[in-house]
Amino acid sequence: MTADEVALAIDWAAREGWNPGLHDAQSFRVADPNGFFVGEWRGEPVGSISAVAYDDHFGFIGLYIVKPEFRGKGLGLRIWQHAIAYLGPRNIGLDGVVQQQANYRKSGFQLAYRNIRFQGLAQTQMPNPVSASQTIDVSNLTDVSFEQLAAYDRQFFLMSRAAFLRAWIAQPGAVALAAIIEGRMRGYGVLRLCREGRKIGPLFADTEAIAEQLFGALTAQCHGETVALDVPETNSTAIALAERHGMTRVFETARMYTGVPPDTPIERLFGVTTFELG
Repeated sequence: MTADEVALAIDWAAREGWNPGLHDAQSFRVADPNGFFVGEWRGEPVGSISAVAYDDHFGFIGLYIVKPEFRGKGLGLRIWQHAIAYLGPRNIGLDGVVQQQANYRKSGFQLAYRNIRFQGLAQTQMPNPVSASQTIDVSNLTDVSFEQLAAYDRQFFLMSRAAFLRAWIAQPGAVALAAIIEGRMRGYGVLRLCREGRKIGPLFADTEAIAEQLFGALTAQCHGETVALDVPETNSTAIALAERHGMTRVFETARMYTGVPPDTPIERLFGVTTFELG
């Protein structure tokens, strides 16, 4: 894909009801400029898929869309096969709609857990805030060295995504905050503008109290607006945080892998970065 074609795929994602971010196209493509593919029929773009190779061992598939009027013709299978071939022997992850689980299993994917999208209105005050045993300093992420951010992010993503991360936290209109305790990063979160409202992702934190503090600081930036948070279903503490803030379940995906699921500290993962890139 060219940059314009990535933007087109994001438009298709919006029509599917996925509510992408306003500046996702720029950040996504930076992750792997060679990993975005468009399927054409007689010169017309009709399908898309992303197959981001993070390193020699891991990749992630997203933006798998065929225009509705071209479905059922085998075109989606062709572009899917191309993406799988591009990633080769890597362990491949994806967040797929639940109805497609059976099809993904045919390609060797196995369910790891579900991710749940919670949505609600940003509130002014945090209801029943969780108490913290230490003073948490919530600062702009720009006040923290990128090396410290990248090192902390690796605890959750387990491989480097530095180029993507630089673009993600710097996108126009985004709010990126870090939780600092005694000079050390103990969590961070990003709030970005979407076609409708905003999304928080990622939201990584060492404790529930830190996640609560970051969530409150992020939502304070958009009082009264619609906010979404994508939560691993296996993290009951993250589910409780979303429900405590009046958010309700609106969507879910199946997180699947072709190999052994990465050893991610799910108990500290309160918000997925993005369903398209993991």
